[in-house]
Amino acid sequence: MQGNLTGVKLLGRKNDDGDAKQAASTVVEEPAVAAGTTAPKGRPTPKRNESAKRRGPVAPAPMTTAEARKRRKEMRATLTKEERKADKVERRAAMNERRERMMAGEEAYLLPRDRGPVRRLARDVVDSRRNVLGLFMPAALGLIFVMLAVPQVQLYISPAMLVLMAIMAVDGILLGRKVNKVVDAKFPDNTEGHWKLGLYAAGRASQMRRMRAPRPQVERGAKVA
Repeated sequence: MQGNLTGVKLLGRKNDDGDAKQAASTVVEEPAVAAGTTAPKGRPTPKRNESAKRRGPVAPAPMTTAEARKRRKEMRATLTKEERKADKVERRAAMNERRERMMAGEEAYLLPRDRGPVRRLARDVVDSRRNVLGLFMPAALGLIFVMLAVPQVQLYISPAMLVLMAIMAVDGILLGRKVNKVVDAKFPDNTEGHWKLGLYAAGRASQMRRMRAPRPQVERGAKVA
């Protein structure tokens, strides 16, 4: 009786072992989870550093304009002729858009010297009046042309230039005082120096109206408060 029980146990053990081996042989290995993706349920998520090693290090942002220009040159060297042409057209369009927005007076696209409400008010004061300083370039070119065309009047050109420069200096002083007065009235907490702001106004007034950047936002004779 005992021998029969032992035989049954041994048979049962073999059957269990055989079933375990058969189950192990029927297990199909699942494909490895790609790095950087979410693992299926029951499997560990891939580590972030493993995916970073596969992609390689990311180049830091350029610190200077020269470095950015060098990177663009290296990148263009790897492009085809059609890709370089398309990149040139895209960069030109972006540059034109930035210039147009700068000329329109959008704050984000202005040069550092033109930013801020104080500088905007100073430009409006300059653009709202007729400035003798704006005659500097055409008057200087006209006098030079006359001097070359009629050498006999050279003796009168130098005194005329001195008188013109004196008139422009007086006009620049008056303009600077007016700009500072308007700015102080509207922005009493302004910390910008009067001399610096006056030079900024005079420099803008010395340019012809159509050549000023950004474009004038007020008409001549408009009241600027």
